Amino acid sequence: MSERKSSEVIILKFMLAFYIILAFVLAGLNFGYVEQAPAHIAALIKTSWHFYENELKTIFIVLGSYLTLRLIRKNGRSKMRKNNLLGFIGFAMVVHIIGPYLTHYPDLYFFAMPLPWTNQPLQLLVPGSDFYLSFLEYPGISAFKTVLIFYFSISAVVLVGTLIKGRRWQCSTICLFSGFVSEVFAPAFPLIGKHKKLGPWAIKVFKVLRWFFFAIAVFFSFFWLLQVFGVNLFNNLSLYSQVEIYKYLLFDLIAALLFWSFFTGRGYCFYCPLGTATGLLGRVTGQRIETNRTECISCGKCNQVCPMSIDILCCAQEGKPVINLNCVGCGHCVDSCPKETLSYVTTLSPQR
Repeated sequence: MSERKSSEVIILKFMLAFYIILAFVLAGLNFGYVEQAPAHIAALIKTSWHFYENELKTIFIVLGSYLTLRLIRKNGRSKMRKNNLLGFIGFAMVVHIIGPYLTHYPDLYFFAMPLPWTNQPLQLLVPGSDFYLSFLEYPGISAFKTVLIFYFSISAVVLVGTLIKGRRWQCSTICLFSGFVSEVFAPAFPLIGKHKKLGPWAIKVFKVLRWFFFAIAVFFSFFWLLQVFGVNLFNNLSLYSQVEIYKYLLFDLIAALLFWSFFTGRGYCFYCPLGTATGLLGRVTGQRIETNRTECISCGKCNQVCPMSIDILCCAQEGKPVINLNCVGCGHCVDSCPKETLSYVTTLSPQR
C-alpha cells in the first residue's frame, strides 16, 4: 500500500469512526433523553442531531466520495462505482440540504425511504400519532402537504428507477441510510479487525432475518394503513409508536453501526426490508450480472470485492448469469474484472 493510499484510508477510517460515535451519542440523546431534558438542552440536542443527519452527513459523503474515488481509480476501472458516488452526492444535496431549506423541515430524510422501510408518512396521516404531534412543533404547517408530496415523489422515483435499473437504483445510488456508507467508505471496512467473507451458515442466518424483518415491516405498514382508513386495531398508538422506535434503534440503526465497525457496510443490506422489496422487483425486471462478455481467467477478483459475499466466480467460469436476491448492483465486481467479462444488466438496461 502506497503512502498516499495509506493516508486516504486512514482519513476514511477516522471519518467513519467519528460518524459512528456521533450516531451512538446523538441518537441516544435524541431518542432517549430529549423529552426529559430542560428546554434549552432539548433544543441543543435536536439542533445537533439535525446538523449531524443533514449538513455533516452531506460533507462526509462529498469528502468520502472524493477520497474513495481516488483509491479505486488506482486499481483499474471505476465507472460504475463513480456513478454510485455521484448519485449519493446528488441525492444527499436534495434530501439533506435543498429540501430542508425549502420546507423548513430538518427531518425530511425520514421521507426519503419508501415503504416498507418506513411508515412515518402513513403516521403523518393519523392525527393522533406521536409523529403527527411532533410534526406540529415545526413552523409552517403548510409543509405537511409538501413533505407528503416529496415522499410520494421519491417513492415514484424509486419504483421507476428499480423497474429500469433493478435493485442497484435504490441500494447503490440513492439509499441514504446504509447504502451510501457502504459505497462512500468502502475502503475503510471493517473499521476494526480484518475483512472476512460470510460463510454458508451466516448466509443462511441472514436469509432467515431477511424474511423475518420484511414480514415485520409489512405488518407495521399494514397496521398504519388501516389507521389511515379509520380502522383502529390498537388503542394506545403512543405505545405502538415506541415499539417501532425501539425496533428502529436496535435492529436498524445500532445494527448497521455495528456492521460498519466490525464487518462490512453492507451487513444491514442483507435484511433491509426495502432492499428485499426492490430485490423482488429486480427479479421481475431481469436484474442479473452477465458473465460471458469475454473469457473468465478465474482470478477471483469479483468474489474478493463483492460486499454481499456472492459467488460470482463460479457463474463466470461457466458463463452463466448471476441472479441473486442479495445483489445490490454496486458494480464492484464489474469494475474489478481485468478481462471485462462482467456486466450488470436488467431487461430495460442493456449491457454496458
